[in-house]
Formats: sequence, structure tokens, C-alpha cells
Amino acid sequence: MKCATCSALLCALLALTLPSAAQSNDPLHAWVQAKSPAALQAWVNQRLAAEKADIAKLVAVTGPRTVANTLRPYDDAENELALANNNAYLLYSLADTAAMRDMGQKMTAVVSAANTELSLNPQVYRALAAVPLPAGDPATRHYLQRTLLEYRLAGVDKDAATRARVRALQERITNDSLEFGRNVANGTLSIKATRAQLDGLPADYIARHKPDAEGNYTLTTDAPDEGPVLDFANNADLRMRMFLAYHGRAYPQNEAVLRDLLTAREELARTLGYKSFADLDTADQMIGSAANVQKLIDQVDAASHPVAQREYDELLAFVQQRQPGVKSISLADSLYWMEQYRRAKLDFDAQSVRPYFPYKEVQAGILQTAARFFHVSFKQVKNAVVWDPSVDVYDVYDAAPGNVGKHLGRIYLDMHPRTGKDKWFSSSPVVPGIRGRQLPEGMLVCNFSGGAAGDPGLMQYDEVVTFFHEFGHLMHHILGSQGEWSGQGGFDVEGDFVESPSQMLEEMFHSTAILQSFARQYQTGQPIPAALVARMNAASAYGRGRWIQNQLLYSTYSLQLHTLPPATIHFDGLYRQDMERFNTFTPVPNDHFFAVFTHLTEYASNYYTYVLDKVIAIDFFDQFDPNHLLDGPTAMRYRRTVLEPGATRPATQLVQDFLGRPQNMKAIERWMNQEFQPHTTQPSAPLHPAE
Repeated sequence: MKCATCSALLCALLALTLPSAAQSNDPLHAWVQAKSPAALQAWVNQRLAAEKADIAKLVAVTGPRTVANTLRPYDDAENELALANNNAYLLYSLADTAAMRDMGQKMTAVVSAANTELSLNPQVYRALAAVPLPAGDPATRHYLQRTLLEYRLAGVDKDAATRARVRALQERITNDSLEFGRNVANGTLSIKATRAQLDGLPADYIARHKPDAEGNYTLTTDAPDEGPVLDFANNADLRMRMFLAYHGRAYPQNEAVLRDLLTAREELARTLGYKSFADLDTADQMIGSAANVQKLIDQVDAASHPVAQREYDELLAFVQQRQPGVKSISLADSLYWMEQYRRAKLDFDAQSVRPYFPYKEVQAGILQTAARFFHVSFKQVKNAVVWDPSVDVYDVYDAAPGNVGKHLGRIYLDMHPRTGKDKWFSSSPVVPGIRGRQLPEGMLVCNFSGGAAGDPGLMQYDEVVTFFHEFGHLMHHILGSQGEWSGQGGFDVEGDFVESPSQMLEEMFHSTAILQSFARQYQTGQPIPAALVARMNAASAYGRGRWIQNQLLYSTYSLQLHTLPPATIHFDGLYRQDMERFNTFTPVPNDHFFAVFTHLTEYASNYYTYVLDKVIAIDFFDQFDPNHLLDGPTAMRYRRTVLEPGATRPATQLVQDFLGRPQNMKAIERWMNQEFQPHTTQPSAPLHPAE
């Protein structure tokens, strides 16, 4: 990687050693030296200047085009843009001051414009197209072919006026997306509750909320407050108020933002010759087209709808026993009544496992599980400079035979809510990996309980599943970004494969052996009883048909938003229409879900990714021996064939390399019908905590 202010050798040393606080000129981590908005702007501009220098070097080549003189400087330029974007977006999402978040937003837009400019540069495209495809290097061959495809999809072959219009539309799309996300992050709302209205909520939840002089408690729409209310609060009015506040925290401001975003995307697609943005958005994915997305939705709907209907009928009959005369169940009450059903019919109270999941122990347990499963080790970095004091940092080392002790990268865990911070749960790259030059780094951004003095941060079991999920993304990035090219890391696979490794790792949560290694009662230290885990697994299996139908609801809604004329869409009305097809619960009036549906900016039309990747993930997990989940040969084969290749080959090939065939629906159908019940035996050796 080139840097405007230091030699190539120094840059390489900085990258491979992962800079400490003592190094003030850090080309990889903006927050180390960017202590003010102006300094952040200067840091990003340095990366952009380096990108321009790399492109100038590429364009200046005379003579035959080669991988070394053309693709290498192109990848160096892409690496600079990735560093600039990742760091600017990190501080937009996570910085502790509004001024820094504002500058992060501004510079994210600037970097996006630079990315668009590069994607529309005909000189660069012609230079890359002139590079002979290397016959003996399939990874580089795939990278070059994929890059040329992305250039064509960007519109590089259009005339100058069309390219100028594409630039303007891309800038508008970026700004709308950032504004949509900022409105959600800043939209925390609060509601009041009396002590009586808190009936049913966990004692530790109530204890961390203090009443005001009038005896009222203030609850916010942040995840640690919102989730337990919808799951456990006996008061229906409180549940409804929380539901509406959570879905209304960026309404009405995001209505105009979303319509403008969709309008710009539609014009972009038409400008590039596509019928709809969904057709453009799927052209480089595994699925291939918007028509194929609809086929997937219809196929999975046919398999899951009868399961979801059966679950709802059972639940409604149960509710009618408790409240005679009830004709239907409101969506705002759905989680609560499912919890009551599990308690009564499946002998499982979700609150009963919370004392076994204090946040710090869960984090340690997930690290030790990941260390065993992925054949790595984690070492905490105590003196790392971070953007917030709550962030934990770990270096990752290889533990596979033949490579023990090899430094693989670094991870950052930003896990608790704070003012202005992104309110969702995600994993993303910080630094791309380049073999021998730059170690990959990634981060988790979550909003779990804990992180405050005296608060054990007792987690619900679905929060622990989310932790496993996001950690799957993180390990895909670290292990899949050890190759030659910055642009072929784990997050660079086709977008509709990226959720497969994360959803596969979720299934580890159901292992009694894994849970008993870290899930201990926070006051007594006793491990979670096997019988309780068995009841939890049985209870969590109830509702899988409904979960799939919800995913189809979101998939259909996002697809329709990107195929219908934006000016004609009534966001709430369309959502209600889709709910009537896929969701058996009664819609809630004034539910403005669309205004907080942040996947619309990230996945656009392609929310179907979660459905397709769930099919793949369960098929993947079905290959594991339940007697040897962590230390059997399948774990290493999974690492070698699915994760380590990153984006060096098509995702369809990754699937076939591991399964020996394309994915199919057999495993997911058994999973939905609660016939998919592995994880009952102990691993053959104990788990070990991270250092």
C-alpha cells in the first residue's frame, strides 16, 4: 500500500505490526490520529490522494498490460478507498461526538463519490480489459473477470453524458442512505411506565431503571430496553406503546428520504438499461435476476406457510383459553404470547436462562467456542487505541497445524449502546487483508445489555444467538482475507452469500456442551443444566415457520420497493398488504416499520439474501457430526473450503466445494418442522478461554 507521508517499507511495517498508540501517523486507523473533525477530513484525504497516485501509475503504463503493472496498482487504489470508507463510516456510526459523526458522514459521501468516479473511468477499464487473463492463477483470473463485470454494471461503457448522470445519481443515493441511517441512530424515543406496568419484566431489568419523583420509569427504544418489554411485559398497553415507539423513531422524516432514495435508484437502473433497480442489483449475485428472487420466495413460501399457519393456530387456541373471545393476535403482542405459550406448553421460561448469560461470560464463551471451531486463538490487546473506552480489542492467531502462532488479524468489539451510536447489530471490515503486506481487521457493532458498573448485562437467549451470528461474519472476514488481493476478502463474496457463514454459526448455540462451557449462573457459578438447554432448544424450535415467513415478508417488501414506481408506493399500505400474505398476526395501525428498516439502505432489493443463505447455512450445518462439532474434520474442511477462499472463486463454487452438490431444501424443511435436532453430545475435549 502506498502512503503520501511515509515510505512503502514503513507502510508495510505499520500494517503487519498493527500500529500502537505510540505511532502517530497511522495509515490504517483514522481514530488514532484524527482527534478532531478537521483531522479526520485530512486523514481521509490522504487516503484519497494515495488512491489517485495509484491510478495515475496504472494509467501511465506503456507497453503490454500485465497483472503486475495494471491490476496491482488498481488493487492498491481499491485498498486505499476501502480504508478511507471503512474508517469514515466507522466514525459516522460510532464516534462519541456529533461533530465527529457529522464529519464521518460527510467523508463517507466523499469516498463514495471517489469510488463512483473510479468505477466510471474508461481509461482504467480499458487498461484492465487489456490484461491477459492468467491461466495458472484462478484467483487472480476470477478477480479480474469480476472487476470487469462490475465496471460494466456501473456504466463505464456509456457515453460521457450518461456517466455524468450516473455520478449524480450515485451521490444522491449515498447521501439519502446516510441520512436514513442517521435518522434511525438519532431517533431514540422514550416512554413512561408505572411500576405496575412493569409487571412480568425481569427483576434485574427493573432494578437498573430508577423511578422519577412521580414514581414513573423511563424506558427507551434502545435494544436492551425494547426487547424485554415486547417479550415479557404483562401490560398490553406498555407493549403496544413500545412497539409503536420502536417502529416510529425515524418517522416521518425517513418517508421523504426513502422515496427520494428509491426514485434515484429507479432512475439509475433505467439509465443503465435495466427494467428495475432489483434487476440491476441482482445482476452480479448468485441469484442472477429479480425473477429468480421471486421464484425463491414462492418456493420457500410453499414449504413454510403451512408450518407457520399451524404454529399460529396452536397459539391462537392457547390465547383464547387465556382470554376467551379473542379473534386474532396483534403483531405487537406476538412475541409476548409466544413466550407465554412456550412457558405453558413447552415448560420453558425465557427468563430462566438469562441468569446464565451475563454479558462478559458470553463474550468469553463465544471467543473460546470460535477459537476451537475455527482453529485460532485470541489474545486481548490491552493498550490499543480505540474510538471509545468500552471497545475490546483482540489479535487473532492461527492454531491450525503447520501455522500455529501465525498472526492473522485483529478484531474490535463495540457491544453496548450509547448516545449517537448506531443502534443495530452488525459486523464490518476495518482493514482489508493483503498477504504479506496488511493484516485484516474487523469489528462487531452491537447494542447488548451490560457495560455499566454493577450491571451484569443478563442477555436473552436470542441475543446470544445474534452474538454468534455476528461473530460468524467477523471470522469470515479474518480467515477469508489472507489472500493476495485487497478486493478478494471475506466480505467481498457475492452479497447473497455473505449471510451463510453467520447463520451457520448460529446453530452452535444449541449445543449443550458448548453452552455448559461458559453459560454459568452469574451469582453461583453453576453451569446451565442440560435439561434446561433441552427445553430451551425445543422452545426455540417453535416458531421457525413464522420466522421464515417474516423473512419472506421483508424479502418481498424490499423487492417490491425496488420494482414498483416509487411515486405510487404507499409504504405503510404495501407493508400491510405483504403482512396479510406472509404474517398470520394482525397488523398494528400506525406501524411505520419502513422508516426504521435499515436493510433497505444496505441490502436494497436484496433482503432475500437472508432466506437463501438460511437454506445454505442449514444445509452446511447438516454436514457436521453432532459428536464432533468443534474438533471433528468437518470444521477444518469448512474453514478451508468456505471461509479461507474469501472471494477468490464464485460463491456457488464455495457451496458445491463443501457440500459436494448445490444446496437444496431438504435440511431447511426438516429444520422448520423441528426434525433438525443435533447437538446433544459432549465434544471430546474441554474448551479453553481466550487469553
